[in-house]
Amino acid sequence: MNVGDIAFPHLGVYLKDVPKSFSIFGFNIAFYGLIIGIGVLAGILMAAHMAKVTGQNPDDYWDFAIYAVIFSIIGARIYYVVFSWDYYKDDLLGIFKLRNGGLAIYGGVIAAFATLFVYGRVKKKNPFLMGDTCMPGLILGQAIGRWGNFMNREVFGEYSDGLFAMRLPVEAVRARDISENIRAHIPEGANYISVHPTFLYESVWNLLVLVGLLCFRKHKRFDGELCLLYLGGYGLGRFIIEGIRTDTLFIPGTLVPVSQVLAILMVVFALGVDVAVRMRMKKKKIETS
Repeated sequence: MNVGDIAFPHLGVYLKDVPKSFSIFGFNIAFYGLIIGIGVLAGILMAAHMAKVTGQNPDDYWDFAIYAVIFSIIGARIYYVVFSWDYYKDDLLGIFKLRNGGLAIYGGVIAAFATLFVYGRVKKKNPFLMGDTCMPGLILGQAIGRWGNFMNREVFGEYSDGLFAMRLPVEAVRARDISENIRAHIPEGANYISVHPTFLYESVWNLLVLVGLLCFRKHKRFDGELCLLYLGGYGLGRFIIEGIRTDTLFIPGTLVPVSQVLAILMVVFALGVDVAVRMRMKKKKIETS
């Protein structure tokens, strides 16, 4: 394989010389950043649309988006660097090289939720209602953004020769993402790896969560319930998919995947809070009837 090739042989898909960037008027633009930007814009447009159909002011969401995007990017990078410190401790300037990837969605989500509650407090808006309105846009942005990882040849899983197996040239990926299991399955004389396209799995899963959010929207019982559905739905998929990935971030000093821990906590939290609130609402209804 040439260094720019990407193939899904069992699907009959062979992409030749897929670039990581392109130039306009002498400026080099990375597809990773462009796709992340498209995902962000699509998410904001979705949130503004959801605000309009629910009788809210879409301008509030454009205003909130300015702060959310800035702090989410910062949060995503801080999270990634903290849990990859061994890689960056001897190259501090590398922390600022976003063109090479390295944005952890969990850090972005945590920062986005924190920004939401601060914004709601300052602007005197209901953060739970705003959260419900933003969730379809958030998961849509994530689904699109994962294709930035595809262009960067990252966020792939362990060795696979299944239907969706993806082949990447060894020279095109980061050496630290090639596990011993993957390396052991490189055919003699070949220069490619065959792996799970976990970026694709997560993108598809996120679209399914989006469908679930849109279908459940009119059946929610309280403000904030779509936030819980997002946390539980995304967390469940991420827990499973994270177990396949080779670029897993670990809790410092352990071999415990931090993303899987957070994922299962999200699922338990979402389920527990939803059940508790629904039971309290049911009890209150009985007492007042």
